[in-house]
Amino acid sequence: MDSFSPNGLRFRRIPHHSGVANAKLDPLLEENLEQWPHLNELVQCYTADWVKDENKYGHYESIRPVSFQNQIYEGPDTDLETEMRLAAARQTSTEDISIDEMPSASGSPFEVATSANSSPFDYLGSSPLPAYEPAFDWESERSMIFGQRVPESHELHGSGLKISVKVLSLSFQAGLVEPFYGTICLYNRERRDKLSEDFIFSVVPTEVQEAKTSNGPRGIFYLDAPSASICLLIQLEKPATEEGGTTASVYSRKEPVHLSEREKQKLQVWSRIMPYRESFAWAIVPLFDNSIGASFAGSASPSSPLTTSMSDSNLHEDVSEPTTKITLDGKLGYSRGSSVVVEISNLNKVKESYTEDSLQDPKRKIHKPVRGTLRLEIEKLHAGLLDLENVSEADSFTNDSIDIMEGAFESTMKKQPSSDTDGLHSGKSGQSNGSQMLKNGLKNNEIQDLHANDDFHAFDFRMTTRNEPFMHLFHCLYVYPLTVSLSRKRNLFMCIELRKDDTDIHRPPLEAVYPREPRATPKKCSHTQVAVGARVASYHDEVKVSLPSTWTSQHHLLFTFFHVDLQTKLDAPKPVVIGYSVLPLSAHAQLKSEISLPIMRELIPYYLQETGKEKLEYLEDGKNIFKLRIKLCSSLYPINERIRDFFLEYDRHSLRTSPPWGSELLEAINSLKNVDSTALIQFLHPILIMLLHLIGNGGETLQVAAFRAMVNILTRVQQESADDAERNRFLVGYVDHAFDDFGGRQPPVYPGLSTVWGSLARSKAKGYRVGPVYDDVLAMSWFFLELIVKSMALEQSRIFLHSVPLGEDVPPMQLKEGVFRCIMQLYDCLLTEVHDRCKKGLSLAKRLNSSLAFFCYDLLSVIEPRQVFELVSLYLDKFSNLCQPSVHDCKLTYLQIICDHDLFVEMPGRDPSDRNYLAFVLIQEIFFTLDHDDLAQRAKAVRILVVLMCKHEFDARYQKTEDKLYIAQLYFPLISQILDEMPIFYNLNTVEKREVLIVILQIVRNLDDASLMKVWQQNIGRTRLFFKLLEECLILFEHRKPPDSMILGNSSRSMSGDGPASPKYSDKLSPAINNYLSQASRQEPQRTPENGNLWQRVNSQLSSPSQPYSLREALAQAQSSRIGTSALALRESLHPVLRQKLELWEENLSAAVSLGVLKIIEVFSTSAAAHDIATDYGKLDCITAIFMSCFSRNQPLTFWKALFPVFNNVFNLHGATLMARENDKFLKQIAFHLLRLAVFRNDNIRRRAVVGLQILVRSSFCHFLRTSRLRAVLTIALSELMSDVQVTQIKPDGTLEESGEARRLKKSLEELADESKSPLLLAECGIPEKSLVANAESGTEDRWSWPEVKHLSESLIMALDASLEHAILDSVMNIDRYAAAESFHKLAVAFAPVPDLHIMWLLHLCDAHQEMQSWAEAAQCAVAVAGVVMQALVSRNDGVWSREHVVSLCKICPMVSSDVSSETSAAEVEGYGASKLTIDSAVKYLQLANKLFSQAELYHFCASILELVIPVYKSRKAYGQLAKCHTMLTNIYESILEQESSPIPFIDATYYRVGFYGDEFGKLEKKEYVYREQCDVRLGDMMQKVTRIYESRLNGKGLKIIQDSGEVKSDKLESGFCYVQVTAVDPVMEDEDLGSRRERIFSLSTGSIRARVFDRFLFDTPFTKNGKTQGGLEDQWKRRTVLQTGGSFPALVNRLLVVKSESMEFSPVENAIGMIETRTAALRNELEVPRSSEGDQLPRLQSLQRILQGSVAVQVNSGVLSVCTAFLSGEPATRLRSQELQQLIAALLEFMAVCKRAIRVHFRLIGEEDQEFHTQLVNGFQSLTAELSHYIPAILSEL
Repeated sequence: MDSFSPNGLRFRRIPHHSGVANAKLDPLLEENLEQWPHLNELVQCYTADWVKDENKYGHYESIRPVSFQNQIYEGPDTDLETEMRLAAARQTSTEDISIDEMPSASGSPFEVATSANSSPFDYLGSSPLPAYEPAFDWESERSMIFGQRVPESHELHGSGLKISVKVLSLSFQAGLVEPFYGTICLYNRERRDKLSEDFIFSVVPTEVQEAKTSNGPRGIFYLDAPSASICLLIQLEKPATEEGGTTASVYSRKEPVHLSEREKQKLQVWSRIMPYRESFAWAIVPLFDNSIGASFAGSASPSSPLTTSMSDSNLHEDVSEPTTKITLDGKLGYSRGSSVVVEISNLNKVKESYTEDSLQDPKRKIHKPVRGTLRLEIEKLHAGLLDLENVSEADSFTNDSIDIMEGAFESTMKKQPSSDTDGLHSGKSGQSNGSQMLKNGLKNNEIQDLHANDDFHAFDFRMTTRNEPFMHLFHCLYVYPLTVSLSRKRNLFMCIELRKDDTDIHRPPLEAVYPREPRATPKKCSHTQVAVGARVASYHDEVKVSLPSTWTSQHHLLFTFFHVDLQTKLDAPKPVVIGYSVLPLSAHAQLKSEISLPIMRELIPYYLQETGKEKLEYLEDGKNIFKLRIKLCSSLYPINERIRDFFLEYDRHSLRTSPPWGSELLEAINSLKNVDSTALIQFLHPILIMLLHLIGNGGETLQVAAFRAMVNILTRVQQESADDAERNRFLVGYVDHAFDDFGGRQPPVYPGLSTVWGSLARSKAKGYRVGPVYDDVLAMSWFFLELIVKSMALEQSRIFLHSVPLGEDVPPMQLKEGVFRCIMQLYDCLLTEVHDRCKKGLSLAKRLNSSLAFFCYDLLSVIEPRQVFELVSLYLDKFSNLCQPSVHDCKLTYLQIICDHDLFVEMPGRDPSDRNYLAFVLIQEIFFTLDHDDLAQRAKAVRILVVLMCKHEFDARYQKTEDKLYIAQLYFPLISQILDEMPIFYNLNTVEKREVLIVILQIVRNLDDASLMKVWQQNIGRTRLFFKLLEECLILFEHRKPPDSMILGNSSRSMSGDGPASPKYSDKLSPAINNYLSQASRQEPQRTPENGNLWQRVNSQLSSPSQPYSLREALAQAQSSRIGTSALALRESLHPVLRQKLELWEENLSAAVSLGVLKIIEVFSTSAAAHDIATDYGKLDCITAIFMSCFSRNQPLTFWKALFPVFNNVFNLHGATLMARENDKFLKQIAFHLLRLAVFRNDNIRRRAVVGLQILVRSSFCHFLRTSRLRAVLTIALSELMSDVQVTQIKPDGTLEESGEARRLKKSLEELADESKSPLLLAECGIPEKSLVANAESGTEDRWSWPEVKHLSESLIMALDASLEHAILDSVMNIDRYAAAESFHKLAVAFAPVPDLHIMWLLHLCDAHQEMQSWAEAAQCAVAVAGVVMQALVSRNDGVWSREHVVSLCKICPMVSSDVSSETSAAEVEGYGASKLTIDSAVKYLQLANKLFSQAELYHFCASILELVIPVYKSRKAYGQLAKCHTMLTNIYESILEQESSPIPFIDATYYRVGFYGDEFGKLEKKEYVYREQCDVRLGDMMQKVTRIYESRLNGKGLKIIQDSGEVKSDKLESGFCYVQVTAVDPVMEDEDLGSRRERIFSLSTGSIRARVFDRFLFDTPFTKNGKTQGGLEDQWKRRTVLQTGGSFPALVNRLLVVKSESMEFSPVENAIGMIETRTAALRNELEVPRSSEGDQLPRLQSLQRILQGSVAVQVNSGVLSVCTAFLSGEPATRLRSQELQQLIAALLEFMAVCKRAIRVHFRLIGEEDQEFHTQLVNGFQSLTAELSHYIPAILSEL
């Protein structure tokens, strides 16, 4: 019948071959079956092709394996990409490791690719679903649906194991020169029972053996289950002839010498007439005996080639699994592929006739064993797979043949973890996958071997006793003659034949006996062997007799007994008939025990009838001397009488030979309920067919009776389910395969079945008593519903058989109104039952609910969707507004089943706008479920969605873009629903959120841009919510590397699952993955040299969920019990390969989600640029929020590669908005993350970060013409980054140095401004080279400026260097306060672009100075802070100050810039600047500076500062504050007066020049600094301080202080030491004459104290030019050194670098003149300076007395007198130039004149107490004058 072509139509015929017997009735016995309707049905049932509905269990064609790539998640200090690339290169160069050697949980290697060289754009928008559901198993997911239908394999034989046996060779020690024959059968040693018919083989002599052995036939034997008692019984026989003729012992026991010539001639004649084979030897091979071979470590025993381990625990493993082979004498055999070669060397010799039972008799005589070996090849096969041998008569390997065992594939796959390749989605994967599995399963067998036509399938006798339906046509009788007991010895054999009747003894028998030769046609008779010379002749022959389809009482077996008599005539010898025996079939065919029969002497007509029997004579006095055994094997003839009666009455009814009311038929139907279960199940299929026939076209009475009988039979069969399945496998097999609705020969059965069932249901609904049958009907409703659907579908296929073009789908069938109404009523009644019983919590209601769902599911493929809609809407109307959990759960299950329908058939709703009623209802109900608190139902609801998405995504038929778009649009309303009800989403737990989000991402991925934009077109709030969902995706699917296994004990409790029984290995992947890993972890890898890595199942007792599967998992569970079930502990328990898979999946899931979000950003950005959507165009907060979320997550390398082209496009389109002040926060965060990425060791990421920064710079140029604001933002970001990045690392000596991160960041910042590298960087990122052209929105001018970018880069590098230096100094901060202050100062300078950061570091510096009590420096810091604020206020014009105020502040603190620009305000970034840049903050810091200057006693600064504060109070009219200010000013001016009038000049600080010499000083080496110290610090103190700071930091080198202040020549310093030169220096006044030869002594200085701001310093160094260290005044030269510092004191730091040094020399006489002039000036100063109060002359008197005492007191060689002695006496005077001489004399005269005047003034000022002192001064002056007159005579006249 062509109607079931696989093209276009849903049904496929599966050829139904018998395989174990004759495939059809014997042609000689075939009669017209029309007169026997029941036989016709039986034959049709067994021979007709099965009809399989391809759509019933759904259809799923898995796509090819998704190859996951190793996603590289880089950290700042990792470069995994390079490491993997190098490792791959090394691996390739050293050895090629086969992928097959990698262990895998599924037994298959999984594909891993590196993403190093792949294009990121390939992944943009890739589906996250494969990684979320990497082990998606469609069958497994479906099986979790309550009431799920499971397809049953239509096995051709009931057993699950097959053994194939092939005879390879037979060899003897003496050689093999004659052919041998033998039989092999399965035998049960314990019960001494044959389990199969004989497999007959022959072995040819050795010389021709090799050529034929490989092509010899195999015997295929079927087994239920392995058992130690099951063995192979092998019996050998040989022709009893030799070269010289027949052996003597054949028919005579005489020795050859005693034979006469006549007897020898007779023997030769006999051997020619019937070649006799004598029994030779036998052997028993136990197949599964494990008890003998314990010494072989559980391998096969010496006597058993197949142990139980090979067949029992590994029954579902690879069918070609090799095992150990051992010969029967203990020698190992060898393996040929998947088979076992067994060498049998203990052949037992036999010398007499025997029965098979006697072989096991311990009393039996034992002969010497035969010295020979029989080699067998034994192979264990799955029953399902090798049935393909009988599928096709042709040699071709067709798809249909594969489909025969499709069910077997399915059942095998369900019992294993997903056998996928790297998460391949397993399940029923179409014909091609079936073919692949077949080839994998039988990989060691040649495909052509499957079709070896000479293979012999031995009939399995247990088939007749099993509780299984007969599937095949077999109808034969096996006859086993046992013994014949005679009173004398005979050479006895017998002939067996089947006769139809006894009327004519000469009529030839029926040709019904099978010969011993394979594939020969049946013959009329068969002979047994000859029992030679025995009184009790024993036989072990098996005779197979074909039976007629029906037999009468006349059919019988006739046994004819012959004796081979050597006394017969030589010319016509023949066997002598000695008797006959008869076995009537009708009387004995059913017997299974031994039968004893008498032997008749002669045969006469009518020997079966009583009248004929009286004339018969019997041997041995009529005793039953002939014993035999028979086995009836028939699927046509039921042994049960009630079944036979039913068949008979069915025939009479069908042939209309019974009365029309059919009461006998009713009785026969009713009596079926009393048939024993075995017989009922064996003939289940034909009985059901006949009952359905009666239901379909019988009268109402017969219909009801047949229906009730059918319900009873189904219920009984269901109760026989060994596995308690809800759908009995025999019934499933009948519906799925056997039922074909009478092959179209009769009207379909569904109208009648619906009618009779509907009437019963309506009767129940009306309240009539319908008895217990109604509950049985409900329980078996699945069967009837599936039957009805298949009947409809078959009719549909037949209707449209010829009208549908090849390859097109069959159109739906419109049910007739009456039939549909009947089905609606029935459906309504069943719904009521579900509804009512569900409230009571009955499980029957849930099963019935599932059955109804499947009914609608099936109808969707058969009838008009509108009619199915009526049924579905009826269901949903009846179950609407019901919130009972049990009822709602039923509704979810119902929708789950229907929505799983193939291709999601469109079902329009009542409203024409309803595109798909089912999708709409499903989304509504799922959302309704999510709004409730029932966690189980919520999990179920979201799981439904995910599984549906997976089915569509992984099915090969849905891969077209238009299909994906259609499916996405179908589920698209789900997104709108979620956006409308976001609180419901937020109420879900994380697992449920992930499930929902993965569905959303999948829908969005397959939508086109126009559809996606609909989400964003309603309102701004809704658009924001959509992007909130995307942020949730990034958060929930972010990949975080699991912690190191070393900290296993610190596992978090938060990851706990339900306990060890339901472990939770991953919290990101699908919940289904936990089950997959749990199953996979039950397999342990074992590595052997032969097989590499194999995954073998552990013992079954370890497979219970409560017990650990391995030691690793046991430890994990033990730990979990202490700390909660930790996902980390469970991960650790996994095999490394599984753990690698798990991490691979999680990485890919996270990557796919991120890339999907990136794709959405791109679409959104483009749409926003066209203003096609509703969003906040002022801020574009959707883009900014999602970008910030993307950047802040741990992302893979593929994401970073794909990000920057999108980033560039977004800034191209929306740069003005994104760079605006409103997006300060966004810009700051993006800048931070780009700088963070610029630290990465991986160059691919680092360089992309540089490009990202360049994109920001370009946008800044485009929209602001400059980068000042961006510089502030980047500076802020850099500042924040410094706390995240480790910029230092510890050197081996314990000190700190610059880290790799800092170096890489600096390199990135340099590349930012590198014009030459820029094109290459852009090309690497996939960004056009012209992307950096900064065009304004209107205009073509390129605003990009590389110099400004360079300035930006340098500014950032300076900030980085300052931060780095600060970090390195961290350990010595408390020791070297000078370096610490400088570090803070550098930070303040570097971060000057950001007012907040500038102020922060200045305040840190201020605090550091206050700790050191450096009040002046601290005050300068406060002034600098106030200056920053004032500048910002002046530039904004919102203060009381002007530029002049800033200039005046600049005079106090030169660091404050007097240039007021807008950059300060431009640098204000959100969160930075607004808080501190106020007038109040400026006043606050000015007051702090005032306080600190007061502590430093620098009052003139205080006055200037208060003058800046006063305008603020004036503007605010704060008179109280003004009064305080003026009071403070008064005090300040008084303090200044006090300082100026003090006789001891005020010194605010001391200054020292410090020079550093030595490599260990680092940056200080060969540099000089001027230190500002407190006024009480002396030179020794300074030296000690310097020594203390640097001594510990010189790495063991000694530190030496250079004592003199002369110039240091570093090349003359001793090596191995570091040197420091400390010199006291004096500050230089602004108007001071540095060329003056006068001595610089403050006490002698003239003029008042001015602003103490110094940037020049000097010191004088005396020296001689004659090489002497010291000399007289005439030899003493002086060098004056002037130092210029890089700033002025008081500064922000305690020391300033010397930037310029100059020196000048003074001669000895100039020194002398200078000394005298200095004293003269000091005296004149005291005499001329006016005092503040004339009344108070005490200070003036004291200073005058001090100077006079040092001037006029006469001491030897001191003062003025020593100068005269040195220069005016003798030789020196002649050396002086006249000008020098005159200058010296003039100076001396002036000095003496001033002294004289001073003495007079002193006289006026003194009182009585000082008269004596005055007298001493006068005497001294006179003595000095007298002494000087010797050198300068004119002095007397002058004075």
